[in-house]
Amino acid sequence: MNNLIRLVGRRLIALPIMIIGVTFLVFVLMSLSPIDPAYSALGDSATPEQVAAYREENGLNDPWLVQFGTYLWGVVQGDLGTYGQNAASVSDKVFSALPVTLQLTFVGLVIAVLVAFPLGVVSALYRGKWADQLIRVLSIICIAMPSFWLAILLVLAFIGTLPVAGTLPSLTEDPAGWAARLVLPAIALATPVIGQLTRVVRTSMVEELDKGYVRTAIGYGIPQSTVISRNVLRNALITPVTVLGLRIGYLMGGAVVIEIIFALPGMGRVLIDGIANNWVQVVQGATLAVAISFIIVNIIVDLLYIAIDPRIRTV
Repeated sequence: MNNLIRLVGRRLIALPIMIIGVTFLVFVLMSLSPIDPAYSALGDSATPEQVAAYREENGLNDPWLVQFGTYLWGVVQGDLGTYGQNAASVSDKVFSALPVTLQLTFVGLVIAVLVAFPLGVVSALYRGKWADQLIRVLSIICIAMPSFWLAILLVLAFIGTLPVAGTLPSLTEDPAGWAARLVLPAIALATPVIGQLTRVVRTSMVEELDKGYVRTAIGYGIPQSTVISRNVLRNALITPVTVLGLRIGYLMGGAVVIEIIFALPGMGRVLIDGIANNWVQVVQGATLAVAISFIIVNIIVDLLYIAIDPRIRTV
């Protein structure tokens, strides 16, 4: 129990350190932008006096580290700054769109897991047979199929049948509408991950099935199904979960592109708006929000390792 508490504590201590690090990285990269935040907020018609007053009022003339400290303190308070001539809140714009991206990522992740794990297990149990060969071919096709290309095909195939544009209904108020709106983009997003994860699950299962303890347990008369369900599956989960944690970043990044194709009001639209209007603060806030979400999800995946493999708790 002490080891478990220590491991969880390490992850929780690392969380704020990684958030500060990614905030610093995003701030550095965005500070290299040639776009002047003052002109971005006031417009190109602003006079030099107005620009100078804006820069002084918003601390843009402060030393660079002071600017970062101010921005970091704002992030801690949930304030990502303002944008545009009306000084609209970046936090409001980002946090209204982030749940859409997270929902799409989560649904895509669920679809990938529900499809890839059974396929990988079946492929490993029937290796060398027709089922294995068919699943391996399908997994290669999925890997070779770009999400954005599949998304366009799905829009063309199901337009008029399923909603491919418009707002995302609330899950609690309209579950059927919510599912219908997300199913196509989630399938497009999950398909490449399904192919990759299927191959990883198959490889991990085959390696585990070839170990001596499996043959010994079956030789002692323990049913093969019991050995597989109680031991092989549990031991074979570590590698796929590791890969899945790494692919979450791909899912979140891919979700931004898929949202644009399916006209979902998520982070993709926020980033496009920010780039098109030279809103540096919006691009900075949206990038930071996605990065922090990815960090938090990976911390959760790390904790899943501990739940899946008790051996990790003794490290």
